[in-house]
Amino acid sequence: MATASHEEEEKRSIACEFEGALLISRRVFAYFMLVALEAGGPIRGLTLLLIFPLLWLLELIGLERMAFQLMIFVSTSGLRVHDLKIVAKATLPRFYLEDLRQRAYQVFSSYEGKKYVVTCIPRIMVEPFLKEFLDVDHVIGTELKMFKDCSVGLVASPGLRLGARRLEAVLSVVEDGEVISVGLGSGPRDKTFMLLCRERYPIPPEENSSPSRRKDYPKPLIFHDGRLVAHPTPLAFLAVILWLPLGVLLAISRILVGILLPYKMALVGCAVTGFRIRAQFPKAQHAVNTPAAGGAPNRRGTLYVCNHRTLLDPVIVSTAIQRKVTAVTYSLSRFSEVISPIPTIRLTRDRFKDGAMMRSLLNHGDLVVCPEGTTCREPYLLRFSPLFAEIADDIIPVAVTVEGSMFYGTTVRGNKWLDSFFFLMNPRPCYQLHFLGSITRDQRSSYEIANGIQRLIGQAIGFECTKFTRKDKYQMLAGNDGADTRR
Repeated sequence: MATASHEEEEKRSIACEFEGALLISRRVFAYFMLVALEAGGPIRGLTLLLIFPLLWLLELIGLERMAFQLMIFVSTSGLRVHDLKIVAKATLPRFYLEDLRQRAYQVFSSYEGKKYVVTCIPRIMVEPFLKEFLDVDHVIGTELKMFKDCSVGLVASPGLRLGARRLEAVLSVVEDGEVISVGLGSGPRDKTFMLLCRERYPIPPEENSSPSRRKDYPKPLIFHDGRLVAHPTPLAFLAVILWLPLGVLLAISRILVGILLPYKMALVGCAVTGFRIRAQFPKAQHAVNTPAAGGAPNRRGTLYVCNHRTLLDPVIVSTAIQRKVTAVTYSLSRFSEVISPIPTIRLTRDRFKDGAMMRSLLNHGDLVVCPEGTTCREPYLLRFSPLFAEIADDIIPVAVTVEGSMFYGTTVRGNKWLDSFFFLMNPRPCYQLHFLGSITRDQRSSYEIANGIQRLIGQAIGFECTKFTRKDKYQMLAGNDGADTRR
């Protein structure tokens, strides 16, 4: 009897408010800003920032419903449903996870019955996250009016999910005779929807709960998109806007330093502009940092294999070892090729042609390859293509980490030709390189060598190895295979 009672307890249903209960903050401006920027563009984002004082005033005088409707209109009007869904899937989950209330999620996830989440945010903005990460059965959010697969920026009937309409919304999805076991809410406005719950647990507004740690996320966050690193709260986004003119000048100066100055002076120039480059070399192989000009005439070049964080990886490797190397890449914009201080060669995705090309390049000098085939922002390594292990006798793995406090230097859906420029616009970007011991090709298969180097790099910087590929990333974030990304 006790066991049956325990199983019945675990399978009880639960209803929870999203903002203020599952999320620590009830302020949702940042999420609308992300939609405005990523799906609409910088002008729409700036417009939303300019009307923030009006939004704040409307909330202050008790017109919260009007403030929400205005925020929804500015951030979503005229946008395609497809773009809204992509941003909700690729960009917003990372910010939701960083704001996920640890204790509330622990309670919410402990119930195995039906899970309901109520929110005033448009359902299209929250449903992908709630269903994929939190296994929610019913998402009850505000509906938007659509015209020809585009949002008109207006709220559809029955309106915002506020006050009594939350009760009506939950009633519309609850089966006849069903009683929700537990309700989690965050304030007086949730008493109505919580009336449907047998047990009610309001979260005091003053409670300052801690966010979930990365290791406690419902599922690993490996891929995400979007340019902004920090939550775009009004003050944070205002800081970004004010920084832009100086950021552009800094990026241009850093590009000129890399193109015009010799390597030793380039390191000094980078430091002067606030760009930090730190390299660690193995003591037993100090020669990795010395030019190869004095070597034997028939000496083949060295193959440097690094994990892929931004398009600048090969350039920074070249700067660290103080000599020119050639980089091979699957896709690179014309702009990136023009500003690159090192030679760049495009691969064809034909295994035999690419292998022959890389062997030829190694016969004439050093080569840098990123076998993941695409960048990954989080502390994970994608599957390494084994091609590099078939064409080189000496391989030096390089573990790479980067830091940028304002902008990401990678994108899936945005203007990829601006990737390096955005990274260089960060106030104090940092690159850290860890050159590992040289590996000589042995009797192992190319797959075993590639997997072994992936593990070595992962252990050196504390990254977790995965079997995800470039295609997986683009399929998850953009709904395509990423075959043509030169923009």
